[in-house]
Amino acid sequence: MKKGIHPHYHTVEIVMTDGSTFKTRSCVKTDRMVLDIDSKSHPFFTGKQVLVDTAGRVDRFNKRFEKTQNIMESKRRKV
Repeated sequence: MKKGIHPHYHTVEIVMTDGSTFKTRSCVKTDRMVLDIDSKSHPFFTGKQVLVDTAGRVDRFNKRFEKTQNIMESKRRKV
């Protein structure tokens, strides 16, 4: 291995959003990493995720599709 090209790999203390801590190894430059969001607070993992209303998008697509179909049908009738 080449010398001097690898980052410093050392023990780091991780602080979760609820205050709990654990130690791991990382290349991060500090000895302590405080998380802003983790699996205990992220909406996806807690089940409080808000689903985007896609029904309105589907309805809008269907209306545009019908309009296009009607235009194509009217062109076929003229020919």
